[in-house]
Amino acid sequence: MIEKLKKPSAFVPLALLAVVAVIPFVLPDSQYEEAILITCFLFVIMASGWNLISGLAGYVSLGHSVYLGIGMYTGAILGKLWGVDAMWLMPLGALMAALVAMVIGFIVLRTRSHAFVIITIAVLLSFQLLAANLKPLTGGADGIVVPPPSWAFELGNTPYYYIFFVLMLLTIALSAFVMNSRLGAGLVAIRNDEGKAASIGINTTLYKVTAYTLSAIPFGAAGAVYGQYLSFVNPLGAFAILTSVYLVLAALIGGRATLWGPVIGGFIVAIANEVSTVVAGGVSARVLIMGLVLVLTVMFMPAGLLPTISNRIKRNKESKSAVKFIDQAAIAKQNDDVQIDNIIARSKSASSYAGPILEVKGIVKRFGGVTAVNNVDLTVERGSITGLIGPNGSGKTTLFNCMTGTFRPDSGQVLLDGVDITGDQVWTRAHEGLGRTFQITRLFKSMTVLDNLVAPLEKTSARQMVAGRYSGDEVDRAREVLDFMGLGQFEKQNAAALSFGQQKLVELAQILMLRPSIILLDEPASGINPTLIGKLASVIKRLNDAGTTVLIVEHNIPLVLSLCDTVHVLAAGEILLSGTPDEVRNDPQVIEAYLGPDHLLEADNV
Repeated sequence: MIEKLKKPSAFVPLALLAVVAVIPFVLPDSQYEEAILITCFLFVIMASGWNLISGLAGYVSLGHSVYLGIGMYTGAILGKLWGVDAMWLMPLGALMAALVAMVIGFIVLRTRSHAFVIITIAVLLSFQLLAANLKPLTGGADGIVVPPPSWAFELGNTPYYYIFFVLMLLTIALSAFVMNSRLGAGLVAIRNDEGKAASIGINTTLYKVTAYTLSAIPFGAAGAVYGQYLSFVNPLGAFAILTSVYLVLAALIGGRATLWGPVIGGFIVAIANEVSTVVAGGVSARVLIMGLVLVLTVMFMPAGLLPTISNRIKRNKESKSAVKFIDQAAIAKQNDDVQIDNIIARSKSASSYAGPILEVKGIVKRFGGVTAVNNVDLTVERGSITGLIGPNGSGKTTLFNCMTGTFRPDSGQVLLDGVDITGDQVWTRAHEGLGRTFQITRLFKSMTVLDNLVAPLEKTSARQMVAGRYSGDEVDRAREVLDFMGLGQFEKQNAAALSFGQQKLVELAQILMLRPSIILLDEPASGINPTLIGKLASVIKRLNDAGTTVLIVEHNIPLVLSLCDTVHVLAAGEILLSGTPDEVRNDPQVIEAYLGPDHLLEADNV
């Protein structure tokens, strides 16, 4: 964050905000201009708050203005009850919005994609209906008249101007804090790939609910003031779906998941809304104009204004620079001098359990009428390299998913260090020392290589969530792991820019950040440059020599047989054979499973 502030471009938005701050003094008779800017501030507050859950985490809410309405009603009802100005109840408005958001978040964040969008709209309309029917409390459709403060006729909009201005600054500060925290890194990881985020120790439920709750706080605080600013609160105005559309449009135009995008978008949408009202008049005309703006944004700037400009500048710079040649063979030789002790610290600590590190007992997993894994028993000895092979469709990846918690088995147990973890969440298993890679790499491709390694969490705690994204020794450890993997030169590259083989190595490096005691590798050698297969084998051997247990699924049989102490053969969802590499290599059942019964007939006829 400090490095970003050193750039001259970082001071531009701050300078513009400073100019906005002095407008009431520069233009003393500017009640109309102040009213427009108050709307701008409100849109920025809402768009920036919405950005925390919908921009960072990718859960798009089209009913988020419900929390503005909750803040408005909190200020109006309690202000009338206690005989105080509603604007002084901003903290209570923020608190009420946060509490409601926490409860709703635990429910609606179980859904994803279109279902989540539809449910958020339903929540908004439900609160509108609730406010209309609780007439003794809310005044029903007639609403609540909120008396103006005593200074209203003398000072006009100016006090409101600075209240909304300060709320806007606080909301921007909140956004900056979240984006530069481990919470922000986790939310971006969830947006990229929620399942993968869970597998590297991110408690996705906690992170999403926390972000959803935080996103409601600016709405609730602003709502308490906004109700008194309007002098009237009613269901249609407090819970208007058009307000949600405007704030989403503001974030999309500026660029969601950025700090300043919602700020720029909020000003653009508020001013465009005012211009359309003056020029065209009527709600229908404004909706038509805003709809046209949304269509043009999606067509020509789908990422938003700031990301589009940033990407264009980046492409221009890259077009003028020479393409760097990457020597794959050199990558494979760069880890020899790197110390491994700190990388595998967890695995060097002896477990009190003397038995196998991982046990699978009677695992059954069905998909409809298909039994993918049928009563599988499997043992992985501590400190070993164990192979799991079998033809395509034999159930290897399904068994991996049952071990790691991606799938819940229909029956059976998974034991880690003698403890039953069958019911544990995916992130809990990662915290307990079980790491896994995927058959198709699942890096967070919108993030840099270094960010991919900083994202994993060895544990979940409030301190971890609020810690800076690059605080503590995470960055040093990440660079150490990258050097161990021979990938140090790629730390600033976007993960999507790497070759498939390099991404495989980065994914393994990402898992090492968890200091796992056992690593499950799902076809690590598939689709990668043959030069890097030797590198991969070298890394696996060094990790195992240092005490890390490895279970590997792989179709590269020579690689498996050269690395593994024990090999389990899976066929049709059942364990066909378990034994040493030599026993597996020469077993007729294994040969038949891979090559078919006709191969044995041909061999007999020779």
